[in-house]
Amino acid sequence: MMRGLLDPTRIVSLRRRLVWQFLLLSAVLVLGLFLVVGWVADRASRASQDAVLGAAVTAITEGIRSVDEGLELDLPYATFSMLGAMGDERIFYLLTVAGQGVTGYEDLPPPPSPPTDMTPVFYGADYRGARLRLASVGRMMLIQNRLQPVTVTLGQTRLGQAAIARDTARSAAWAALGFMLLALPVALLAAQAVLQPIRTLADVMGRRGPRDLRPVRHATPRELTPLLRALNGLIARLRAALELAETFIFEAAHRIRTPLSLVRAEAELALAETSDEATRIRLRRMVRAIGESSRSANQILDHAMVMYRTDQYAAARVDLAALAHDGLRAIGPIAEMRDIRVTHDIAPCLIEGDERMLEIALRNLLDNAIKYAAPEGHVDLTLTCADGQACLIVSDDGRGLSDDPAQLIGRFRRGGNVGDTGGSGLGLTIVTEVAHAHRGRFQLKPGQRGGTCALLHLPSA
Repeated sequence: MMRGLLDPTRIVSLRRRLVWQFLLLSAVLVLGLFLVVGWVADRASRASQDAVLGAAVTAITEGIRSVDEGLELDLPYATFSMLGAMGDERIFYLLTVAGQGVTGYEDLPPPPSPPTDMTPVFYGADYRGARLRLASVGRMMLIQNRLQPVTVTLGQTRLGQAAIARDTARSAAWAALGFMLLALPVALLAAQAVLQPIRTLADVMGRRGPRDLRPVRHATPRELTPLLRALNGLIARLRAALELAETFIFEAAHRIRTPLSLVRAEAELALAETSDEATRIRLRRMVRAIGESSRSANQILDHAMVMYRTDQYAAARVDLAALAHDGLRAIGPIAEMRDIRVTHDIAPCLIEGDERMLEIALRNLLDNAIKYAAPEGHVDLTLTCADGQACLIVSDDGRGLSDDPAQLIGRFRRGGNVGDTGGSGLGLTIVTEVAHAHRGRFQLKPGQRGGTCALLHLPSA
């Protein structure tokens, strides 16, 4: 279940989500705009038609005059022309006196309430298969010495209004389409602007070195404050965990090396004091086993130290020549015990690196050379520095290589011809990792006069 939740194919891109939300909002706004524009256009065209229709019926009503014979109506043709200007309309009219039709279309639908003054009454009705917009105006006139109500009703079809509404809707549709086409690049730019603070924060974190565990103080938008707070909390926990790991490594090295050294010293002292051959054989086995255990423990701790310092790599100016001299002095007593002659040719050399890691690598190279050199043999150390490269060469005249050198640098890998010699198979791995941490390289090859030649190439300062 958890695997399904963490499936990368199901994780929606935040940028894609923002773009789709922006486009959806734009579509809703466009649809709303289209409906509002249509509604406003319909009301505007209706109001324009009502104004023209009301002016026309009022003009007709005002043109009625009382005469001796009754009424005289002079239809203003300019008024009908004005009504027809809005489109190919059909126009109907009716003149009634006291509710009786005098001229026009007598079956024209009457107004819902009779007009009482010159204010037009507007209404709609279906007539002869068409929807009409009608206006009715009434006035009192003296006819044959009597005041009688005169009503004029004028109606017209709504073809012009419908055409105006269609044109307006079509224009609104084109405007909406243009807005939608513009919304996609605007959405992309908006998503880019929204995500830019996150990218900036990622760039700030990416430019930090591996040892830079300071809290992040980069200015971010208010919405990223919880993320920044969580990130700083993670950095604080990581810093505490690394400090605890470093303390554990140093403490473990001290706790393991010291007891083993004491036990070996006591075993060697007992071996020197006893004359019983069986006891001496047991003590020799004990001394050898303790020595192998001590060497393995030291290399495992050195490997842990190298991995830790690689993650926390911080380069400083290191005198590689001085480290080489120190390493030679450290192995001097062991070389004298085995009658191994040690020579060296060390040139002054400064590099940028981690002194502790370089010391561990050099110690492992010299320890391997002394361990696998022939009895009363020879070990040589050469250090050169030229063309921006430091080259440290440690060679011996021992049994040489029986396997592919590329396989020997793997963890816990040992050659097929060293079974009678103790070791953990970590020494060359440690040297290789130190070389990679310093952007260098490590080579292992047969010596020119037998034995093994180890080359450590490092960029110089």
